[in-house]
Amino acid sequence: MGLFGKILAKITGTAHASASDWAELEAALLEADLGPDLARQVMDSARSVKSESASQAILATLRSSLSDKSREMSAACPSVILIVGVNGTGKTTSSAKLANALVGDGKSVLLAAADTFRAAAVDQLRTWGERLDIDVIHGAENADPASVAFDAAQQALARKIDFLIVDTAGRMHTKNDLMDQLGKVKRVVEKVLPVSEVLLVVDATTGQNGLTQARIFSESVELTGIILTKVDGSAPGGIALAIEATLGIPIKWVGSGESAKDFAPFDPESYLQSLL
Repeated sequence: MGLFGKILAKITGTAHASASDWAELEAALLEADLGPDLARQVMDSARSVKSESASQAILATLRSSLSDKSREMSAACPSVILIVGVNGTGKTTSSAKLANALVGDGKSVLLAAADTFRAAAVDQLRTWGERLDIDVIHGAENADPASVAFDAAQQALARKIDFLIVDTAGRMHTKNDLMDQLGKVKRVVEKVLPVSEVLLVVDATTGQNGLTQARIFSESVELTGIILTKVDGSAPGGIALAIEATLGIPIKWVGSGESAKDFAPFDPESYLQSLL
């Protein structure tokens, strides 16, 4: 049963749900990382209808909170996809998984290891590239990230690659200089190829901190979508709704396990049903 299923069962079909039942539902909504504003909207909608209609009222409210922006990836080719996010969210792995998904759709893909501040990230992406048979462009240790991205863009253009995926540094979103560096990477790449997507990787287990990351990253660079990672059943995952309801940035992909195939387009209806 979903996150709210057992609690909804208590208030559905009863003439009068108890105060403790409603309190339990509100606590579950908050624990699922929906945030106080969206949780309050859900509670108001559930209270405004007969108990047997509570589930549908909640579903309707959650559905209305979803972004109305397209979840489809840009079809513009050739172009660049920037993958951004803080360390530990699964950014480098998501870069590789996305590359694999695009190759599966018949696209040619090149990866750029621009997270040069962390040598392990470069090695990790190169290992993924070997495993997936996708070329990875990288520079010397501690090379300028913008320089690596620029070189990769030139190679992608020369080789007529459909998509260049750039794994950027896992910048702490509280560091203004690093956020400025991200803007520099984007500007430098756009001298060669257009940037069609800027995808922020958010760890589903980070709760409301994920919303903070999304808000600050969106102030530095225009985000076109979210990749939600570590969606393996242990995370409430309500942060996806909180981000979409607050910022209007659509979740485009979800990642779960460690395999390249543990990556799929975000299905909002299935997601909502799983919560309920």
